[in-house]
Amino acid sequence: MTAKERIANALAAATDTKVFEMGYDHLRLAPAYFKEYFPDRKALIIADCNTWKVAGEEVYEYFLKEGLDISYYIIPDKEFHAEWKYVEDVERELAQAGAIAVSVGSGVINDLCKLASFHLGQQYLTIPTAASVDGYSSFGASISYQGLKQTFNCPAPLVIIADLGVIENAPAEMTAAGYADLAAKIPAGAEWMIADLFKTEPIIPKAWDILQNDIDELLDKGDISSIFEGLVLSGFAMQAARSSRPASCSDHLYSHILDMTHHTFKGKSQSHGFQVAIGTLLMCAVIDEFLKFDFSSIDPDKCSAQWPSLEEEQSRARQVCKDFVSPDLGYEMISKKYDDRQTVHRQLSDLKALWPEFKEKIRKQCYSFEKMERLLRESGAPYKPEMIGVSWSQLREMTPIVQVMRARINVFDLAKRAGVYDALVENTFSGLAQ
Repeated sequence: MTAKERIANALAAATDTKVFEMGYDHLRLAPAYFKEYFPDRKALIIADCNTWKVAGEEVYEYFLKEGLDISYYIIPDKEFHAEWKYVEDVERELAQAGAIAVSVGSGVINDLCKLASFHLGQQYLTIPTAASVDGYSSFGASISYQGLKQTFNCPAPLVIIADLGVIENAPAEMTAAGYADLAAKIPAGAEWMIADLFKTEPIIPKAWDILQNDIDELLDKGDISSIFEGLVLSGFAMQAARSSRPASCSDHLYSHILDMTHHTFKGKSQSHGFQVAIGTLLMCAVIDEFLKFDFSSIDPDKCSAQWPSLEEEQSRARQVCKDFVSPDLGYEMISKKYDDRQTVHRQLSDLKALWPEFKEKIRKQCYSFEKMERLLRESGAPYKPEMIGVSWSQLREMTPIVQVMRARINVFDLAKRAGVYDALVENTFSGLAQ
């Protein structure tokens, strides 16, 4: 299937975005699409000091030449993150101007515009400046609020205009971060298969097919247009699912913990993609070890009989998170995803009966640790935890929190139910330490 066909199929399944244009000399297209989809509205470019120079000012001039009512707001801080304060700033500027946002920037600016626009009951147009994240087209915005990295439900942009000339000139590390964010869909897909088996979040074919059918090809090519296409397709999959389930699972949670604990390396925060690279690599190692277990010999009666009560799980979650920035987070999430003994028995019985077939499906979906390490290294992304200032031992300490910090079923939940969680973690990290 060609890129044009993939994009057309994805747009047909997307719920929010109507236009996705990707090519060279595309900044000039912005005024025409703005007039078509936001007739008689004022435009407000939202950019930062860098993205204003690389694309914002040119877009502004194109709008003026077309006689459109436009102004701009440049976020003054040289370094900033997707935090609630900036959502409020953007929302205020849009409200005061009575304008539609034209987001010119990378993932942070896009998420700020996405949530601010939603708060104002309107849609927006986005012009990405780097192939760095999948959030450009995703349903939802990842924002730090009251110390927690949270995904707020809000519609994706109505129009996406990607100028490959601009994107190719972005710093190489941003493209490497985007490659890592795209690669995360590999283990995330495997964990979605587990949730599907457990009947907690069934796979949605139209969302799965948008990216997973072609992700191997896009990762193999590894050029900027393929990376950016894959990232945008990932966002369309999230639109179709109305959830981030098609794009992330445990791989992203390690990154969220680093964000929530204000992790820095050499005095700087690490990019979302670089942190996700290490989470992705780790989850490939976890799934390598997971596939070594023989779940065809599991005893569902014994496992379900030993399964703790809701109160016991809530207590464990409180203990796991007692020193975390959000001590109640695990309790809240475990309360949402807890299954009773009868359900656990059914889940494990299905796993036992389907194990040979299911094992092969997971094996085909997820790359080995060695393959993922090679791909990340070749892309310029981090392929060792020390490259972002953490260690395998620190990641091991985070793992109990990862298991409880979202209501989304993951491979660690399966291991808990099957009574092999401790062995899975021990085997994984012992192997990584060698």
